Amino acid sequence: MITHLLRAGIFLASAALGLIVADLILDDFTIVWSRWWEFLLCIVIFALVQTVLSWLAEKILHRFLPVLVGGVGILSTLISLLIVVLLPADGIRIDGLVGWIAGGVIVWLVAAIAMIVLSKILLKDRKQQSARK
Repeated sequence: MITHLLRAGIFLASAALGLIVADLILDDFTIVWSRWWEFLLCIVIFALVQTVLSWLAEKILHRFLPVLVGGVGILSTLISLLIVVLLPADGIRIDGLVGWIAGGVIVWLVAAIAMIVLSKILLKDRKQQSARK
């Protein structure tokens, strides 16, 4: 149970990091820091939508179009960003084609790297603690 909560926390943290890095790098990708509670809501919704879309797309594509499975991550990131931006919450704003394309790639790449690094650090300790018992 703790491992599942830890994985969820890692996923939320990696999504937040991806969004923050995109905000820092791109002028067309903006986090509205004055409404930080809406940004937190956007992080949670982004992570949930991306999780569901990734799982669903991977199941469907793996069965019918296995060649396209590699693009599931970036596609689910872009769709998740679209849903979050369309929310009435004003936590994230994306303007222009560059903001959408570069923002999607940055969020996807940073979140993927953060997920790998945080999982190795935090879940490795859990495995070592379990092995000692």
